[in-house]
Formats: sequence, C-alpha cells, structure tokens
Amino acid sequence: MSKVAAIIERCQALYEDLDFKAVQEWKNAAPKRKVVGYMPVYVPREIAHAAGILSVGILGGGDQLEVIQGDAYYQSYICRIPRSTIELGLTGKLDGFDGMLFPSICDVIRNLSGMWQILFKDKYVRYFDVPQNYEDNIGGTYYVHELEILRDDLAKLAGVEITNEKINRSIEVFNENRRVIRELYAYRAAKPWQAPTTEIYLLQRAGMVLPVEEHTQLLRDYLAATEAEPRQMRDNARVVINGTFCEQPPLNLIKSIEMAGCYVVDDDFMLVTRWLLDDVPSDGDALDNLSKAFLHHSASTSAKYETKREEKGQFLLQQVTERRAEGVVFACPSFCDPALLERPMLQDVLSAHGVPHTAFKYAENTGQMAPIREQAGTFADSIKLWSAA
Repeated sequence: MSKVAAIIERCQALYEDLDFKAVQEWKNAAPKRKVVGYMPVYVPREIAHAAGILSVGILGGGDQLEVIQGDAYYQSYICRIPRSTIELGLTGKLDGFDGMLFPSICDVIRNLSGMWQILFKDKYVRYFDVPQNYEDNIGGTYYVHELEILRDDLAKLAGVEITNEKINRSIEVFNENRRVIRELYAYRAAKPWQAPTTEIYLLQRAGMVLPVEEHTQLLRDYLAATEAEPRQMRDNARVVINGTFCEQPPLNLIKSIEMAGCYVVDDDFMLVTRWLLDDVPSDGDALDNLSKAFLHHSASTSAKYETKREEKGQFLLQQVTERRAEGVVFACPSFCDPALLERPMLQDVLSAHGVPHTAFKYAENTGQMAPIREQAGTFADSIKLWSAA
C-alpha cells in the first residue's frame, strides 16, 4: 500500500466510525479529559483547546445511519442533519461527549440546541451566537462578551483556568493548522489530479475528530506523500462547489462529480477549518483578536450575515478567479433555507460575469447518484465545448 493510500484509509475509517472510537480513546488516555461536540460551521475551537478540551465536529449520520427516533422530533420538510444528530444522541453514540456547541447557522440549529437541552440535561449545551454588526465597538463588543461567557463555561466544565496566555498559545496551534489547510487547498487548485477532492474531503473529515496537532501533521504527511506519487492529469473542467457548509454531502456524491469530469478546485466543506482567512494575532488580548478576526477576516457564506447588499457573491467570484475555475456547482441540501435563499443572488452575480453554473439538491443520505453524475458530466462537457469555441 502506498503512503497516500495508507493515509486515506485511516481517514476513511474515521469517516465511517459513527461510534467515535478515536475520540473515546483520546478521552480515556488521561483522567478528567473532556470532549465537546460542535456543528461544523464556526465555533472558536481555540478556547476549548486552551482548556484542554477536545472539540469534535458532529456532521450528522450521513448515509450510514438509519434515522428512526430522530424523525419523531422534526418535521419532514426540514433538512436531515438535525434528525440524524438527534439519532446519534438517542442511540448513545455521543454518550462520551461532555457538551455540545450549536453555532449560529439557522433557525433549525437554534431549535436543535433547545432540543438538546431538554433531552440531555446532564450535558453542557450552548447556542453560540455571532454578531450581525461588524463595527468593533458594537458587534465586536458583543462578540467579545459571547467569547467571555464561552471561556468561563468551558473553564468550569474542564475544571481549569483559561488564561489569556493559554488562548494565545492555542491560537498559534490553530494558525498553523489553517496555514497547512490553505497550503493543501492551494496545492489542489494547482494540481487537482494529484489531490482528488474525495481525498481532501476525507482529510478534512479527519480533522473533525483528531486533536488539531495530529491533524496538522496528517495534512503535512499527505502533501509530501501525494507529491511523491505522480498521477495522470485529465482534461477535466475546473469547478467550485458551493452550498455544502452545514449538512455534508455523502462521499459518493463527491466521487460522482469527479467521475463526471470535474476537478473541484474550491469548496465550502466543513467551513470551520477555513472560516478565518488569515492568521490571528497571538499576542495581546486573545478574545479581542478572535473577535476582530471574525469581523474583518472571515469567509463569506449564507450562514453569515452580510451588511452590504453589493458584497453578495463577491467572495464566490473571488474563489472562481483565484482558483481559475471554469464554473460553479451549487450543491445545496434539501430544505436548507440559508443556501437555497442565497443561491439565486449568487447565480445572478455569476451570470453577470459570464461564469457558467449548475445546481442540484441532495441530502446527507442521498443514494441515487446517477442523475447527479449525468448533470455534472453534461455541465463539464458544456464548459469544455464552450471554452473550445
């Protein structure tokens, strides 16, 4: 087995493990260790890390989990991830977790945080809200206050003091992780045949359960290994995937898009690892630095409020330009209000700039991939035909 294959095999095992055995092994390795789960849009994982807490991304049950009890708690006309997340909790798969953070994504996730408080009264639960005003003295003041509450809560949960120095050290650790992820994404954009998105996706999924230091090393090992194993380059269409920031697509969906003749050169999978676009200063007031990073140096997504209408779509257009993409694939979860409401506005911006795009919906347990593969293949073919013309 090649080194790349061995790395991806490990990531695949972590992806398929809905019992979170790796997390439980980490927790059992030392007394009093704590684990807190989070929905993977954005939470300040640096604060949990400063408390010695392992933060774990919860991405629903995917296509491996049959949802039975979870369907009793939510309507059929909302997305699937809250139902499968409830199913994970009710079936005991999250029993080893000491708490859950529910970031500000949408009304459904806000409701899920309340449901969690009712069902799991012995666990720490917090809905982590973020500002909708980006002035330092308004939204920034509010956000620092939210960070202070989270810091104090996690300090109490872990039974430790979370000092400013500890948070700054954790910021350095996550800065390194973000730098390596930026390097990985830049490498894929330059050589997408060397770093298939199915592999990038599994590497990112591994980062949802591994300690951040271990994940950083895993990414470095992959970059070195894949560069040493030349692969065949194909004349595929270069595309950006948009809309997958919360409920994650099944792995087979990503494989289908690639098999249809697309090189994915950017995406919004598990956006928590790429939410902050630049290094966060690791000196001075740590919470103020985290606040300013969110306000002024964070990614644009439909789960984040934008104060200026004219900014809508500019971040996506920048992704297309910088990654030299030839088109955009809007892959949105069914009933995802943020993604589906924003999509027409993004499509208008792309059309105004002559960027081809196509769209479809999925659920985390989507089984029929043939229509998606056919649509993606037709889209890739049309790009190549128009480009040749």
